[in-house]
Amino acid sequence: MTVHSELGNGFQEVIYQRALEIEFQYCGIQHAREFEMPVFFKGHQIGTRRVDFLVEDIVSVEVKATTGLTNTNFAQAINYLEAYNLEIGLLINFGENSLVFKRFTNKKYKAELKR
Repeated sequence: MTVHSELGNGFQEVIYQRALEIEFQYCGIQHAREFEMPVFFKGHQIGTRRVDFLVEDIVSVEVKATTGLTNTNFAQAINYLEAYNLEIGLLINFGENSLVFKRFTNKKYKAELKR
């Protein structure tokens, strides 16, 4: 909320990512920006994807700067949770007049398969 309050809307996604990283640092929140994670299919690694932030090694955070979130944005957030076996994810959109965020939970999460 601090990032959106100070910057408002209208910037590119990367500006919000940089500002959010600074805010995480100020707040002492452990995070990794553009964290690369493997994608598996039937036990085979078929590629990698980068989540905008991996926070405290348990929460995926995707940043958007668009006039409105779409079902594609929601699907991407859920996909990341399932592909990385993370339990919780946040999708944050800085592109609207008011900050918009959505929390997702991975219904397929398996605690015994921690990263």
